Amino acid sequence: MGIIRKKSAGRGTEGGVKVVCDVCSVDITSTVHIRCAHAACHEYDLCVPCFSNGASSHSHDPPTHPYQVIEQHSVPIYTEDWGADEELLLLEGAELYGLGSWADIADHIGGYRTKEEVREHYDKIYIESSKFPLPERASPNDLTLLQTITREEFQARKKRRVEDRKEAAKTAQPAPPKTKPTASVPACHEVQGYMPGRREFEVEYANDAEDAVQHMQFDPGDGFNARTGELDPEVDLKLTVMDIYNCRLTARVERKKVMLEHNLLEYKKNVAAEKKRTKEERDLINKTKPFGRMMNHQDLEEMCHGLLHEHNLRQAIGQLQAWRQMGLTDLKSGEKYEADKQQRAQRVQSSNPLDRLASSRTSKATPPVEAPGAAAALTAPELPLRPPPRSSPHMPNGSQENGVANSHSSGTPTPPSSNKSRIVMQPLPNVQPLRFESEAPADWHLLTRDEQQLCTMLRIYPKPYLVLKEQLMKEAMKQGGNLKKKVVKEICKIDPIKSYKIFDFYVNSGWIAKA
Repeated sequence: MGIIRKKSAGRGTEGGVKVVCDVCSVDITSTVHIRCAHAACHEYDLCVPCFSNGASSHSHDPPTHPYQVIEQHSVPIYTEDWGADEELLLLEGAELYGLGSWADIADHIGGYRTKEEVREHYDKIYIESSKFPLPERASPNDLTLLQTITREEFQARKKRRVEDRKEAAKTAQPAPPKTKPTASVPACHEVQGYMPGRREFEVEYANDAEDAVQHMQFDPGDGFNARTGELDPEVDLKLTVMDIYNCRLTARVERKKVMLEHNLLEYKKNVAAEKKRTKEERDLINKTKPFGRMMNHQDLEEMCHGLLHEHNLRQAIGQLQAWRQMGLTDLKSGEKYEADKQQRAQRVQSSNPLDRLASSRTSKATPPVEAPGAAAALTAPELPLRPPPRSSPHMPNGSQENGVANSHSSGTPTPPSSNKSRIVMQPLPNVQPLRFESEAPADWHLLTRDEQQLCTMLRIYPKPYLVLKEQLMKEAMKQGGNLKKKVVKEICKIDPIKSYKIFDFYVNSGWIAKA
């Protein structure tokens, strides 16, 4: 056997296919040698001295076996820096290892060719050729490169290139030691059953989808019936089964894409984030998870952040309303009330002897105490000052119409300024003001004193008034804070005189401006 296909060096080194004499084992890769052409001798090579002396081995018979002279094909045919021998080794390596295995093909060629160099050469000469799949200079009559560069000059260039790369390889820094790769098994990941090396699960979605197509065959000639011109029922059934199988594969890929995009495989990180939330927040986040199939990770995070913020705001508003009903007027008093309430509950629980006896007999672990959520921060006394409202002729120094200004960090409201002018509402003709016999209607406490007077004189209940107020404020924000009486009349859709009174009240309060 004259050809040794064993890789004699590492990646990117001289390597290549070595040819040795089958009698004296001398390396004859780069020299002219003799090869037996008889069918009994497969790739049987001899050096020139052994051939001239008539030496032989195995079943080779020099007097009767034909032979051929193997010359050194180190001449350029397609490019100036690649010889014909390297072109043959490139095609042979592609046939042996397959296109794409450029590192193996480069080792097969040898001569310190790198995988990047081999891939670029193949793309440029074969793929990008106008005569694809043939190279540009595929014609046997094209001798331009042979006439331009002689054999001796090309071999001298090749020798210099090999020597330069050999010296560069000696002086190059040693490659870092290879670390043992993570085995692609379920035990090597946070989520049991997931194999990170293959990015697959041990049990996939629709795991038995391949069972329906594993024995399916399409024989040559299957398809349309020549007599009827219709598709054979058997082939039609096979295609239907293939469509079902492809749909299951698509669903499997989509589910895996959702898990990878939303980082659902980072189990420890997700559990740590869940522990920081309250039970209500965790329930709210779990309800939004189905939207992950339709939204990307950033949009889903923004939506969850907005929902959590709304949830915390609702809790804070409910807490503030409860404090207000109990007569608490500042945040500091509310915090003190909550602390006293918790202490009273602990004293009641510890003072009951039956509870102590039951707790001593049962060894149940105490439930974990949830950390205060984001809603507690919205009712803390250390809230930042609100920006003062825009001052108006009826509201000097930016004070509010209900006599309560911005709260300081201590929670004590600032008394209203002495020079503030209260808005006095005159009763409308033929309109009887509202009268409440026992208790105020719903949402009456949400109105300021001036608004309560306005609703009383205009005979508008709080809930319809709040709806009108919300619509007017939204329209004013769209118009830059300006509104016209005509627009207010169209939005309110009530008695024009009442709508004009509301408009004048908002303008005098400084909430909107005349357009």
